[in-house]
Parts: sequence; C-alpha cells; structure tokens
Amino acid sequence: MFIELSSRGHTVSIEFDINDAVALQAVELFQPELIIAPFLKRAIPDTIWRRIPCFIVHPGIVGDRGPAALDWAIMQEKPEWGVTVLQANAEMDAGDIWAAETFAMPPAHLTRKSSLYRHEVTEVVVSAVLRAIERFSAGHFRPQPLDYSRGDVRGRLHAPMRQTDRAIDWKTDDTRTVLKKINAADGFPGVLDALCGAQWYLFDAHPEAQLAGKPGMLIARRNNAICRATADGAVWIGHLKRKTGQSDDAQPFKLGATYALQHYAETILNSVPEIACDVFSDRHSATYRDIWFEQKNAVGYLHFAFYNGAMNTGQCERLRQAYLQAAQRDIKVIVLMGGADFWSNGIHLNHIEAAESPADESWRNINAMNDLAQAVMTNERQFTIAALQANAGAGGVFLALAADAVYARESVILNPHYKSMGNLYGSEYWTYRLPKRVGQDQAMALTQNRLPISASAAHAAGLIDASFALDRTAFIKMIDNLAEQLAHAPDYAARLQRKIQQRSDDEREKPLQHYRDEELHRMQLNFYGFDPSYHVARYHFVHKLPHAWTPLYLARHRALCGGERMPE
Repeated sequence: MFIELSSRGHTVSIEFDINDAVALQAVELFQPELIIAPFLKRAIPDTIWRRIPCFIVHPGIVGDRGPAALDWAIMQEKPEWGVTVLQANAEMDAGDIWAAETFAMPPAHLTRKSSLYRHEVTEVVVSAVLRAIERFSAGHFRPQPLDYSRGDVRGRLHAPMRQTDRAIDWKTDDTRTVLKKINAADGFPGVLDALCGAQWYLFDAHPEAQLAGKPGMLIARRNNAICRATADGAVWIGHLKRKTGQSDDAQPFKLGATYALQHYAETILNSVPEIACDVFSDRHSATYRDIWFEQKNAVGYLHFAFYNGAMNTGQCERLRQAYLQAAQRDIKVIVLMGGADFWSNGIHLNHIEAAESPADESWRNINAMNDLAQAVMTNERQFTIAALQANAGAGGVFLALAADAVYARESVILNPHYKSMGNLYGSEYWTYRLPKRVGQDQAMALTQNRLPISASAAHAAGLIDASFALDRTAFIKMIDNLAEQLAHAPDYAARLQRKIQQRSDDEREKPLQHYRDEELHRMQLNFYGFDPSYHVARYHFVHKLPHAWTPLYLARHRALCGGERMPE
C-alpha cells in the first residue's frame, strides 16, 4: 500500500500501532486527511477516529466480523471470500463500508493462510483501498452502513478460533483434513499438537501420495521436514515451533522440523528413515520438495521453495549443488524460479538464532550464499535467468542479480537493503553487481534508504531487466517464451562468448574474490565486532518482540520534526 499510494502522488507516512499515546502524537505531528489501517490488531482510540476518518481493512466479506477471518474461511471451505474497507467507529468491524472486493478461494487443503494473505488477499486489498480513497477524495460518496437484513450481506460475526477448533485427531483425520487444519493456521498461530513427548505448533504442511503408516507416527524425514502418517496416508510438516513454558529450554520460534526435533528428540528422530527425493526426478506424485528441477527442450528450471524465503546454510549448499549439476546438462538456459510465495529473503535468521554460536552460523550462512552466487556468476556454459514470481528481500535480491537477466511480476516487491537488520552490511557480491546495473549513486540510495521498491520502479532504475503485469500462470508462460527465445537465438554462441569475455574483463579489473573479501570484512565486524546491533535486531526479529518506536525512515512525520519519538 505504501508503494501504491506513494506512486500516485499521495503524501504517506507510517506509524506502528504501539499504544494510544504514540498514535495520538503521530496524528498531531502529521495532521493526516485520512488514516488507513491495513493490518490492525486492536481498536483505534475514539480520540482519533472521531476527529479523522480511519479506514480499516478487514480480510473478510461484507458483514464478516471478528478475528481469524481467513482461518474460518479456510476451515469452512468457503468457495468465495473477500476483503472489506470500512470506517472505524465504536464497534469493531461494524463501520460504514467504503469498498469491498471478492475472490475465488483455492481448495482449502492446498491453500495456506499465509499464502492466501500474500496473494489473493493482498491483490484485492490494494484494489479496494484505492477505490475507497478515490471515493473519499471525490467528496460526494456516501459509505454504506452495515445492514444484515440485506440479502447480499453474507458475512456474520464469528468467535475467535481456539486450538480446540484446530486440533488434529491423527487416528481419524484424513490427509485432506490435516492439511486444511494446518493450512488455516499457517503463519500464525500454528496447530498445537503433541509430538515426541512435547507440545509443538505445526506449520508448512505438504501432501504425501506414496508413504503411509500407523496414524500419528513419524514415518520419514527429508532435509528439514518430517513425514507423519494420517488415517488414510501421510503429510509432511516442514516447520515446528516449541510451545513455551515447558520444562526444558525451548526455542519459541519457527525452525525446520528436523532441526527443531534434534535438540529434544534426537534418539526418536534418528530412528526415522531418511527418504531422499531426487532433485532431477520427473516424478509428479505429491510429496515434500524444497528444491526441484524441470527441463523443457533446451531450458532448465530450478525451483527453490524455501519457507518464508529464508535460506539456511544447508539449503544454500544443496541449491548450489543442484545448480552445478543442472549446468552440466545439455541445456542452454537455466531459469532460477524461487518459490510461489517468496523468491528469496537471504540468510535464515531463525536457524542462526537457534545455533550454539549465532555469529559462527551467520558466517557459515553468508559464505554459503556467496558460494551459490559465485556459481551463478561464473557459469560459462549457459545463460541464467532469475524469474521473480514472488517478493525478494535483502540477500535474496542480490542473489537474483547474480543471474544474467532478472525478470519479475509487476506485483512483486523488492527490499534491496540489509541495514534494517542492525546496520548489516551485506554480501552476495552486491558491491559488484548492483553498481554495474544502477550506478554507484543509485546503489547507495537503494541500500541506504531501507524502503521497498516495486518491480516497475526497479525496472525503471535498471535494477531488473523487465517487469510484467501478469498473474503467476501468465508470468511463467512469458518466462518460458523468453528463455526459449534466448536458447534458440541465432547468435546464442556469440552472445555467450560476449558474456564470458565481459566476466573476464571484469575479473582483470577487480577479481571477484576482492569484492567478497571486502564485503566479508564488513560482515565480520557485524557478526564478531563490538557493536551488537545485528545480534540485537535479529533477536527482536526472530522473537517478534513488539516495536518500541517506528523507525524514522518510515515515520516521516517524526523525521520532519527533528526525530521526536514517543512520549513516556
């Protein structure tokens, strides 16, 4: 919303909803004509909404009220859902309606709440909010009061969803039901369940078509995931979060399932067979894969669907090996596809936080990312295309720049900076690739401003090669066409030779190792130096601690008045 509104000439400032006093002060400083709450967890004070119109974005159809709107929609397998933009009043979710949009719901057992929120919900939210602002600006539109007597008002007030509503009965619940329950809680809060003698929240579920066993038993493991038998088959669970308040030292944040269990149930986990999945297999039955490869004619597509876009050391190493193997195949183009929810967000902060030495694990993780980027940049056998079908941030953006061409869907948001994570300097050869694309001044502006950038703005700046206003299916088809055209270009050999020569010229001017050494020297200070900012910021991020203030690069109203923060 920040990008969409700013690009339309609106003056926008952001304030995190910390408490009433801070919100009141922000309003006094900025004096807004309109307040928009796109993600609200508590009521706006009446001292604000009585003075200034406040638009609330509710992720439900007209008439839907209460928390966990998307959770209920998935659990009840609604065929259609939507969002409503309403004006704040004295009753939660009951204000006058300024705009509403609907969308078709994907099948519940195939739809994660987190994914639904990022895609279908976000797209209609943007449309609905922009329509509401147009109506507000016009000055003559009268919002519609909520009226349950109307036949087209299908939503109703619902109760909060409890863990008892989500509970899995492993003896009787079939695979489809288990998937639906975990999907409806994905992102937050997860499904609370007993596993290996402890209480865990389950996330990141995947269907399994071949394996089966005694319902509830762990029957397989693969990389970060565990496979658990259901009443009629099995599901893979990619991530776990330990319930706090238990007898041992729990890590109360999401971790890869095998990584989480090895600290608490290593003996049990070791007795579960490791069942590998060939990255290059053409098997199409449902199973858990975080890396896989497809080949069409002379083009290879390397997918890496890492949960929340985070890439731990092992995932980086496995992806590099897959890329190197793909490069040995009889193909002319490799397309890096990322995942449907994220392309990449760089190093895995949760796994780093859980490590015995977070500094050492940070160092291993960033070096593994660098090794991957180096493999892409030094490939002399093929061209590589980065196809961003979803958002990318931090090291994920600069990993994409290692490719020879970068394309993105126009709805993709990029965050090409690291500074928000405790002034982290960053690596992935960004000091080489970014200035070559946008120039030194623009490179510094992008990395220092700490603001998101749209794919179309990234294209205009030269950061990426093109963006397309297409849905995911159409975008992938466009990528197919571009990759095929490149693979069959009459001057393919000459273009490949020019690429090799350019890399050779760049190497003579300044070796890749020098860029890496310079970046890692700065990163070493972030990880091991006297300034603990990175470790503090990572801890706050991983543990999801409430913000104490809004950063000044977002709260422009505070920056303009000398950086005043919040009242005591």
